[in-house]
Amino acid sequence: MAASSSPILSPLHYNCNTINDNKKKLFLLANPLLFSISSKPIKTNEGSSIILFSYKSGSGLTAKDKKVLVERYGFDPNEDISEPKTKRIKEVLGQGKGKGKKVVTEEEAKPPRTTHKLLQVLGGKAKRMKLLSPKGMDVRPMMEVVKGAAFDILQVAGGCPASLRPGRWLDLYSGTGSVGIEAISRGCSEVHFVEVDPWVISNVLRPNLEWTRFLDVSVIHPVRVENFLEQADRFVGSDGPFDYISVTPPYIQVDYGTLMAQISKSAIIGEDTFIVVEYPLRTNMLDSCGCLVKIKDRRFGRTHLAIYGPKWAQKKRESQNTFHNTAQKF
Repeated sequence: MAASSSPILSPLHYNCNTINDNKKKLFLLANPLLFSISSKPIKTNEGSSIILFSYKSGSGLTAKDKKVLVERYGFDPNEDISEPKTKRIKEVLGQGKGKGKKVVTEEEAKPPRTTHKLLQVLGGKAKRMKLLSPKGMDVRPMMEVVKGAAFDILQVAGGCPASLRPGRWLDLYSGTGSVGIEAISRGCSEVHFVEVDPWVISNVLRPNLEWTRFLDVSVIHPVRVENFLEQADRFVGSDGPFDYISVTPPYIQVDYGTLMAQISKSAIIGEDTFIVVEYPLRTNMLDSCGCLVKIKDRRFGRTHLAIYGPKWAQKKRESQNTFHNTAQKF
């Protein structure tokens, strides 16, 4: 056995040519071992290469040993040698004769994100135009039947069944931007999109706005919704509260009670604001949001749609229902 130049280390000899078990080789690669530097070359009868290993000691490496490790191998013993979780080595076992084991990282194993065109604009000047959306479940756009019902309710509640009242729309958790794009198509003058995922913004949201030619009347805020609401005074500016707000968050990632409370206290809503909220089954939604009241609550399978608006919109809707019921009697 060769003598180590450091008295702290207790070297072990491993002949790489005699290790036929791939699992043992992978074990040696994956475990934090330090090279022990020998002052004399090692000669063997078989001429095979010998590697000397020893486990890292808490302290005791001489300055000379540390210098050699850095100069020859680029290894600093003072640094943490554990690998990041994202690059942890995994074994991929080949199936069938002749196929060995392949070492890959988690980053390599993760498939690339792609898009497809399954959504479309339902009404207005961009009607029937196809929109991009990500494949998979990373982003969950509002179902078209829900989106269509929401805009029909808003148009009737606003007193203009054929289109939306002109105004500014705030699309929270915008994702593909399909809701905000629908709003521009149906008459809104400006839409603010709040989306935190940079990949979705550059590969889905912005291309959709360019394709529909609505980019000039759009503002993209690449921030978290919580941060946007906290700084609402700065974003609202001199234009005042938004006329419409859509809230379509990932179901399992938000607390609706906390979210709606934050919205109700924010500067983004005013006395004439309409809010569209998509929420899952078994979620308790309050009958009001700040100065606004719930004017509609509908169910679409496991998805619910709540719409809050000004009191005058609720009274108008109640009067329309009364007239419709009276006409049916006659």
